[in-house]
Amino acid sequence: MKEYQTPHVLANRVRMRRTSYKGTILVVEGDTDVRVYKGFTDENSCMIVPAHGKDNAVGALKILEYECFQGILVIVDADFWRLEGFKPNSMNLLLTDTHDLETMILSTPAAMEKVLAEFGSTDKLKQLPGPAINMVTDNALIIGYFRWIASPSKDNLRLTFKDLPFENFVDVGKAKLHIDIDKLIDAVKKNSDGIKFAEKALKRKMELLKTGNHDPWQVCCGHDMVQILAIGFRLVFGKKKAETFTAELLEGTLRLTYEYTYFCLTALYRSIKNWEKANPSYKVLKN
Repeated sequence: MKEYQTPHVLANRVRMRRTSYKGTILVVEGDTDVRVYKGFTDENSCMIVPAHGKDNAVGALKILEYECFQGILVIVDADFWRLEGFKPNSMNLLLTDTHDLETMILSTPAAMEKVLAEFGSTDKLKQLPGPAINMVTDNALIIGYFRWIASPSKDNLRLTFKDLPFENFVDVGKAKLHIDIDKLIDAVKKNSDGIKFAEKALKRKMELLKTGNHDPWQVCCGHDMVQILAIGFRLVFGKKKAETFTAELLEGTLRLTYEYTYFCLTALYRSIKNWEKANPSYKVLKN
């Protein structure tokens, strides 16, 4: 059972924390976010609270701001907001630079180089038609467009993308990975208890979105990229020790490679610094 199930429950938890804690209360989406941001924040001045969901985090902030609650900062994944032109209407609500925290890490060349150096085969990587990250991004874009069309802001198809069996629709060949769209659609349907939708119309909409020249780092979901990258390490360009590389292990490895110096180069870091200037009584980041 998740600790916070509604914005009101989360808001109440934050109020309770404030009775004994006077520093910044940083609300993030989930437990994995806590582990990443904990490495960047001043533990003596900033308490991190997981919201267990973006809607909970944003909803709780709205409740607390109505009460003029001081010293709260919320960081959530951008998801498709930037692509849809949505901008937060609160100085206390910040977004990741890219689609989510995982893509922020994956889009950092130095972090990716560390992972490829540790688990990638030099000879196999040379055989690829381009950088491994480009192959992963190109394939994740297909799923990203599918997710976007299915999202509440578009067709609201109520599909379930969590726990998709990626091995069922990611075709593997020598020096290449390729997502079979028909297999992907079939996997999502089965994963969504057989919900029916117009598949031909979906494909047309996906093709139309592809012509929009969208930033792939705003479209691609980090979870999808990690799953595809893990398959790549296991079956296409990894060393022998990567043959049992799971997405969970890869996610943990990526978090470890993402140093504070990399985070300091992001727009999110600059936004947090601006928040600290606007709220001089509260501190978030390490010195």
